[in-house]
Amino acid sequence: MWRQFRRQRTALVGGIVLLVLVLSALFANVLAPYDPAAQDPAASLRPPSWHHLFGTDVFGRDIFSRVLYGGRISLRIGLISVALAATTGIILGLIAGYYGRWIDTVIMRMMDMLLALPGILLALVIVAVLGPSVTNVMLAVGASIIPVFTRIVRGSVLAARETTYVEAARVIGCPSRTILWRHILPNIVAPVIVLATLNIALAIIIGASLSYLGVGVQPPTPEWGSMLSDGRDYLRGQWWIATFPGLAIFVTVLAMNLLGDGLREAFDPRISA
Repeated sequence: MWRQFRRQRTALVGGIVLLVLVLSALFANVLAPYDPAAQDPAASLRPPSWHHLFGTDVFGRDIFSRVLYGGRISLRIGLISVALAATTGIILGLIAGYYGRWIDTVIMRMMDMLLALPGILLALVIVAVLGPSVTNVMLAVGASIIPVFTRIVRGSVLAARETTYVEAARVIGCPSRTILWRHILPNIVAPVIVLATLNIALAIIIGASLSYLGVGVQPPTPEWGSMLSDGRDYLRGQWWIATFPGLAIFVTVLAMNLLGDGLREAFDPRISA
């Protein structure tokens, strides 16, 4: 797998860029030259310069510092929401695919109902009911992605439960729980990892969209989507207010997609080593 992954140069570039972004967010308190919430009216709406690499916003806050700290929120939303969605989707997909019958019907009809709504609309409804906060955004984004994981895991389980090693486990008397967690799950984890990588990018976009609409992360907490919202009224004159948070989202999503494509090819058994 590693040999195959190394051949994907774009995936390696995506992984390196993503690593830099994660480290920048983790060490934002060291790298940021200013307090992201500190206001300086005298420095309001200044263009990019050596003193303010990405310029300042209407309140005189340093945009470079806010982008670094905003990465903590956006990346956390992507990682935690996908972790929640993957955990729930794996459990539901294993149960639906292995036991089948009415259990499968009930679970998959529930997933069909969730899929009937666009992900951003479902997340918007959940946040509107629970209230705007980082935790609620993560729950809403995770809930909107659960059906994708459930369907993928269910399809993999349907194929895996007919294999020889699963039949052998049944013959020697292994309980269903053991078959699911020790025999089936380890053999279907590859597509789940690839799907999780690709959906982190989607989760970041949905989370940023909620903040842009004003129902996600609330000011003055720095978050890329809310920073885009702050700069939409200044695009003609002060372009830097919205441009740099937008670039941060673009680069992160692109790097995550490149990494996900590389992992997909590396995990594909049909590709020769």
